[in-house]
Amino acid sequence: MKTLDKIPSGKIERASKLIKTGVKIGGNYAKYYGKKIVNPDLTRDELDNDNAGDIYDGLKSLKGSALKVAQMLSMEKNLLPNAYVEKFSLSQFSVPPLSAPLVRKTFKKYLDKYPEEVFDSFEKDSVNAASIGQVHRATKDGKDLAVKIQYPGVAESISSDLALVKPVALRMFNLQGKDSDKYFKEVEDKLLEETNYLLEIAQSKEITNKCSHIENLRFPNYYETLSSERIITMDWMTGTHLGEFTKTNFSQEMGNKLGQTLWDFYMFQIHGLRKVHADPHPGNFLVNANGELVVIDFGCIKEVPDDFYNPYFELAKKENISNDAIFTQKLYELEILTPSDTDTEITFFKNLFHEMLSLFTSPFHEETFDFGSADFWGKIAALSEQYASDKQIRKMNGNRGSKHFLYMNRTFFGLYNLLNDLKAVIQVNHFQKYL
Repeated sequence: MKTLDKIPSGKIERASKLIKTGVKIGGNYAKYYGKKIVNPDLTRDELDNDNAGDIYDGLKSLKGSALKVAQMLSMEKNLLPNAYVEKFSLSQFSVPPLSAPLVRKTFKKYLDKYPEEVFDSFEKDSVNAASIGQVHRATKDGKDLAVKIQYPGVAESISSDLALVKPVALRMFNLQGKDSDKYFKEVEDKLLEETNYLLEIAQSKEITNKCSHIENLRFPNYYETLSSERIITMDWMTGTHLGEFTKTNFSQEMGNKLGQTLWDFYMFQIHGLRKVHADPHPGNFLVNANGELVVIDFGCIKEVPDDFYNPYFELAKKENISNDAIFTQKLYELEILTPSDTDTEITFFKNLFHEMLSLFTSPFHEETFDFGSADFWGKIAALSEQYASDKQIRKMNGNRGSKHFLYMNRTFFGLYNLLNDLKAVIQVNHFQKYL
């Protein structure tokens, strides 16, 4: 794979790259509509493929928050055309790495020493390049290690990158400018946290210690003396990335075992720790030779405050969704309904969220739940299609819900998708034995 000798780090340089990508997309639309005149039955498949490819190619050279957004979107399998999901999912595994000279220069900047001065051996070529950093194998004192090095300029460019993305997001999600600031601030704060590797080490050690009693779950050890704010050194963990594993011919028993481990891990964090690993994409998990789940990245941790946790999970109860008074009260507590809403808006959003929550909370209404169920995912796909084509939704103010929904919903979407990939049948309340 081609390596990068430089990453655009200046605001103007990065904006220029995004503008060039926008010009390419404009050309794709012109080409599509030209063909559409000749062939009215032409589908959008070619357009989606061209746009997805150009957007991904533009983002992968920028890395940082721009590429992280693509990675987040790749998890929304039911909200994007398949071409985008396939391209953006490459941001989990297939991103051009930094060249060996740039790695050496970056390492020296972050740790004040060259890699060969710190480790007994250090592989100059990365084994995995993602959105914020890339991983190299190393050894020291007989230990196999993974060394994650953050890309230069990533932390400094987050605010300006999001400012460039904001106008597009406002249009896509029908958000009202100033009222949407809380959502963008939440994303910015979380992305800035992900660039603080000392914070990640502290979070990793805390969750590792508190979740170590969960069966079939494994974590690496972390080494602070070999780390810095932009470098993390941890144990090298062997295994197959979960995304690759789910494409193999695994047994139903193994799918259930790994799925149960994932479910217990997430439910224990949310209900026991009131904080959660809010980045459940396949690149953050391995399956080792013993069929155990290995968690290798804790950059994105979301704390769940009580004033959000309580109404959020009260609405996961079937009897509360069915009780109009309680249901309405919880929608106000979660900022889905607001005091300024008209009667029309109240009726519309109550009906919308009643339908949505009845479906998405259905796993919590059973003793066991089959996440491989075609019926469940068919209903999700149908609901997504219904909302995408509902003109009334586009007319409504999209600023709905507490800022905490962003990462909590991302967590559950990601978890549900992983469980679906594993075709796992889950014992829903099994996690309670760990509390």
